[in-house]
Amino acid sequence: MELLSGADMVVRSLADEGVEYIYGYPGGALLHVYDAIFRQKAITHILVRHEQAATHMADGYARATGKPGVALVTSGPGATNTITGIATAYMDSIPMVVLSGQVPSAFIGSDMFQEVDMVGISRPIVKHSFLVKRAEDIPEVIKKAFHLAQTGRPGPVVVDIPKDITDPGKKYQYSYPQKVRLRSYNPPVKGHNGQIRKAVELLADAKKPIIYAGGGVILGKASEQLTALAKILNVPVTNTLMGLGAYPGSDHQFVGMLGMHGSYCANQAMHNADLILAVGVRFDDRVTNNTSKFCPDAKIIHIDIDPASISKNIPADVPIVGPVDAVLDSMIRQIKETDTRIGQEALDSWWRQINEWREGRGGLFPYDKGDGTILKPQQVIETLYDVTRGEDTYITSDVGQHQMFAAQYYPFDQPNRWINSGGLGTMGFGLPAAMGIKLSFPDSHVACVTGEGSIQMNIQELSTCLQYDLNVKIINLNNQALGMVRQWQDMQYDSRYSHSYMDSLPDFVKLAESYGHVGMRITDPARLTSAMEEAFSLKDRLVFMDIQVDTSEHVYPMQIKDGNMADMWLSKTERT
Repeated sequence: MELLSGADMVVRSLADEGVEYIYGYPGGALLHVYDAIFRQKAITHILVRHEQAATHMADGYARATGKPGVALVTSGPGATNTITGIATAYMDSIPMVVLSGQVPSAFIGSDMFQEVDMVGISRPIVKHSFLVKRAEDIPEVIKKAFHLAQTGRPGPVVVDIPKDITDPGKKYQYSYPQKVRLRSYNPPVKGHNGQIRKAVELLADAKKPIIYAGGGVILGKASEQLTALAKILNVPVTNTLMGLGAYPGSDHQFVGMLGMHGSYCANQAMHNADLILAVGVRFDDRVTNNTSKFCPDAKIIHIDIDPASISKNIPADVPIVGPVDAVLDSMIRQIKETDTRIGQEALDSWWRQINEWREGRGGLFPYDKGDGTILKPQQVIETLYDVTRGEDTYITSDVGQHQMFAAQYYPFDQPNRWINSGGLGTMGFGLPAAMGIKLSFPDSHVACVTGEGSIQMNIQELSTCLQYDLNVKIINLNNQALGMVRQWQDMQYDSRYSHSYMDSLPDFVKLAESYGHVGMRITDPARLTSAMEEAFSLKDRLVFMDIQVDTSEHVYPMQIKDGNMADMWLSKTERT
């Protein structure tokens, strides 16, 4: 067998696992590993400017490709700087492996320079964590880490590696395992046929059914099955924020995103449904509003790979544990074999009602366009869609009003194209996530929709973009405020704007240019389309579009706190 040092084993194991990119930042505890990286060519290392960005780059890569992303950081502050990115991935079930350096084994617990208990700190926000104790265990530990990260309900895994374990002077026999067995870890590979049969029977009796699909459909690579099932049944479909693209957003059966800022039509349809087929969702608070008032007349079929998610927030009448693609395949097969049909008269009546909700509001997300002298943020997203329509495009976002406008006004027809932090709501996510995607899909359009607050949280990564030619387009909806905070202060605090306005913003055009990129400032609505077309025509340049938008605009609809799904503010003065 080949003899390798622990450091070389780390890098070789990653290569044998098929890892393409590592996003990281070196430091003393990892210098042996970084030397091993220097001496190989199988894996490309990307030097970020902050470790949080490394995790977000790995996260963006994972969401776009479906493969685990890898971050590599040193001990102490290098490790702790990854915590927000790990938590972001954990909340959204994103496969990721974070390799952290650690002080030498003999000094663990001694408060040595740059020592932190990374395993202990990260424990609540990882799927699993490892502290490597022997160099010869490295291949098996890394194999287990990737297996855990991407099977069952995906999630981040931490591997903490003491410096002495990577000593280049000590060699060990190397063999990378083809597979691993974890005695206590056996995620399901199919759903229960009896439960699926019950679900099909409920569907047959439904009069007002709806499919409620979330990020689990995308993670489970089940968009094709979901679309096929919806077409067979001819029922309306709504997606969560994380599920956008799981069903084609431009299709007539799609009634919009649901939840806190969901469409009037989607929220009304959910509230009035008599059967909800929930696929790859967790009934989180941003969907349900007051759980005691949630969809009072509906029976619920809940499909999820994670049994802990079923009936956690909302009780399921028919729980089905299993991979969503396998369960939906079985459901489609049983529907065809039993010739299951929903009563046509009832279905026709249901669609008439849904179309009244949809058309009565003038579309899924109508808004006041004003007198045309001030740019509306909704208008920017519509223009972004018009300019990139028909192209292979990925949209990332940060968190806030701009995120909701992007979700509402950019129809996603494919999965893995809408990349945002849903569960944790992480400002600073959008730019590094876009970078991770652009690295893997250099010929695709990659746009980061952000705000002047979010973009500054990881703006140093403009330097990384220059070094690696990551020519993303930054769409900065600049309203000189923390927009969503200000909206809540308008609605709940009598417009007392406590620390929500940005009074000392940089000149983003000059800032982008100082990093070697192209900057544009847009204030005139008449110039928006031509400027955006120009930005996307510059395929070999990063373009920072600083777009000055209406500072008083709110995101609507917005569910009314403690109400049911249909209780919504529709504008600043109108409510259901």
